[in-house]
Formats: sequence, C-alpha cells, structure tokens
Amino acid sequence: MFTENTHPSWQPFFKAESEKDYFPKLIDAVDEEYRNGICYPPKELIFNAFKHCGLDAVKVVIIGQDPYHGEGEANGLCFSVNDGVAIPPSLKNIFTEINTEFDRVFFPTSGNLERWADQGILLLNAGLTVRKDMANSHKHLKWNLFTDAVIQKISEEKKNVVFLLWGGFALKKGAKIDRNKHLVLESGHPSPLSANRGFWFGNNHFIKTNDFLKEKGSPEIIW
Repeated sequence: MFTENTHPSWQPFFKAESEKDYFPKLIDAVDEEYRNGICYPPKELIFNAFKHCGLDAVKVVIIGQDPYHGEGEANGLCFSVNDGVAIPPSLKNIFTEINTEFDRVFFPTSGNLERWADQGILLLNAGLTVRKDMANSHKHLKWNLFTDAVIQKISEEKKNVVFLLWGGFALKKGAKIDRNKHLVLESGHPSPLSANRGFWFGNNHFIKTNDFLKEKGSPEIIW
C-alpha cells in the first residue's frame, strides 16, 4: 500500500483507519482511478504530507481543496508545486501576503513548500487526488472521511496547533477542531477571485501564527 512512506508517528493512525470499513474501499477506488486515467499527484506522493510532517511534529495545519490538476504540478502538499514548475496564482498571493506582513521583499523562485512541511506544517488537501485537468474530480471518492479523521486526530491528541482555514471548503473542516485547545484562523481563499475581492490580503495569518507559537514556547515558522 502507498501509505508505507509516511512518518512513523502516523503509522498507528493509518493502521486504525485501514481497519475501518471506508478506507479499503477508498484505496481500491483510488487505484482504479489511477489505472483508468491520468491522476495527480503521482501515486507514491499521495500521502507526501504525512511523510514530511510527523504527527508528533505538527504545529500548523493548512487545509486546501485538492491537488493541482496540471501535468507535473502536484507533489502531495497543498498549495505546493514541484521545483521548476511555475508558481500558481494562489501561491503567488500567499507569498505576497507573507512579504507584506513581515515587511520584506523576497519572492521564492520555487513553489515547493517542503521547507514549510519540514518545520511542522501539515499541508493537507481535503481530497488527496484528482484527475488530470479536472478540479475536484475525486470528491466522490470520500477522501473527506479520511481527512476529517486526520483533523480530529490532531485536534484530540495535540494542543496549541494553529489551523489556517482559507475559503469555504476549508472552513467546513473547522467543525472537527476543538477551539478551546487550538488557534483557528479563518479568511477567504488566496485565489485571485477571492483575493481581489478583499477576502484574503491583510488577514495577517502568518504573523499571527508566529506570535501564537512564540507565546506557547514553540519555534516560529520561517515563512
């Protein structure tokens, strides 16, 4: 199974989920989709977020909708693309907001966010796979059951995690979070449609995240 490359601290969770009725059906459905058409990310990267960020290391959770659906883009981390791929508009807006908040002029040449994941940011899409050129095309596969379980696991077993919920799709995931234990920051989506209507820029989520982590004695994120 392609869950084997996940961080060891996630293995008990994956074992528990694999024993639930929905999970084998989900994996079988994903296998069928990949057999019958072109899907992203590559199968070995579907659970990449759980490789780079162990459960024991989670400090921040960012929730996206589903992977980028263009060739060579998706790498299993939400909002992230492979090295050498043009930075997508939503990620450009994310970088612009970071520059504004920290009063800097630095625009990364790569949209690969592994550097975030390795600092304890779980970059989780609500759905972990997608058909080529068809956004949200795997919503019928019930990925939501799995990702709801991930969020609930973090909410129950961790404390002082920052959840960044951007846009309607992510906001719905907030129902699984214990807001007495964690910081939940909400705003519009960084996509140009939302951002240009005033629902993204100025949310100060990145500096608020670092302020919270510092207050709790945790290392700040190098954005």
